[in-house]
Amino acid sequence: METQQIVALVVLALFALLLISTAVRAVRIVPQAASVIVERLGRYSRTLEPGFHVLVPFVDRARATVDLREQVVSFPPQPVITSDNLVVNIDTVIYYQPTDPRAATYEIANYIQGIEQLTVTTLRNVIGSLDLEQTLTGRDQINHQLRGVLDEATGRWGIRVNRVELKAIDPPHSIQDSMEKQMRAERDRRAAILTAEGVKQSQILTAEGDKQSAILRAEGQAQAAILTAEGQSRAILQVFDAIHRGNPDSKLLAYQYLQVLPQIAQGPSNKLWIVPSELTQALKGVGEALAGQAQDDATEWEPFEQAALVDKTPALQNPAEALSAAQAEVAGAVADAEGASRTQPATPIAPNAGSAGRDGGAGETGA
Repeated sequence: METQQIVALVVLALFALLLISTAVRAVRIVPQAASVIVERLGRYSRTLEPGFHVLVPFVDRARATVDLREQVVSFPPQPVITSDNLVVNIDTVIYYQPTDPRAATYEIANYIQGIEQLTVTTLRNVIGSLDLEQTLTGRDQINHQLRGVLDEATGRWGIRVNRVELKAIDPPHSIQDSMEKQMRAERDRRAAILTAEGVKQSQILTAEGDKQSAILRAEGQAQAAILTAEGQSRAILQVFDAIHRGNPDSKLLAYQYLQVLPQIAQGPSNKLWIVPSELTQALKGVGEALAGQAQDDATEWEPFEQAALVDKTPALQNPAEALSAAQAEVAGAVADAEGASRTQPATPIAPNAGSAGRDGGAGETGA
């Protein structure tokens, strides 16, 4: 009796476990951005959308779960021959998204492998019509052509190709070396051109600066010369006005001439001194001035002498003696002038300078 009870409890436990497992299998929760393909007795029944669903136990079966999000798959490098018979390795990246879970499940066994093989064949067809230069520079064109072909072929698979990218294009090493040399030569050429342009511009700017500085310097010198000339002109006018206002006589002019005369011989490089003919005239003017002063003194003292010597007979001076006395006074004045000139370095006057002055010429003496 007890054995039968134990067997009945075991059967009930197994039945309860079977019911629980069946209930668990009958309940299906589909996550967001996913779809579940359900088959009933081996045939397609329906596609479960995201949410809570109940299946018929032992009748309905979940065949596959399809992810509806956009997915990225990268394919390994594929050797492709260009139109100029160069082998390049190209890496591709495909961005796709399932749009029909039923077609993606039943139309193709492995849609990722199908996309890969279709990409390789299409890429070889596209690259085969382009040379290496067009392949390296025409990525946008290649991407557009690949996307068009893949989207058309994968449409019946329930797959939409959103984007195709060429991740890398690797030409042979020899071609890479040649391209590097070419680019290096091109950069060197551009650098040389830029250097030459810089030197040219610098020389042009330097020449313009020199031109402007020369113009400004010439203008400054011209203005300085004009101002100097104006200053000298004003100084001459002021001296001239001062001389006229002072009303100098011949005595003062002759004395100034004698003072300036020794300065002509100054300088260590003077070897020859040309005595101007005006020197004798200046000496003559000094002599006449001294003679006139002596006569004026004699005239002033004459009334006193006559008053003191009224009873004496006035004695007349011999003309020859008067002439000798005047010449002696002139000689004394010349000696005084020469004594004053010895304080400054000057070239002595030749003995025949007086006769040369009388003849209107100029005497020369060696320094």
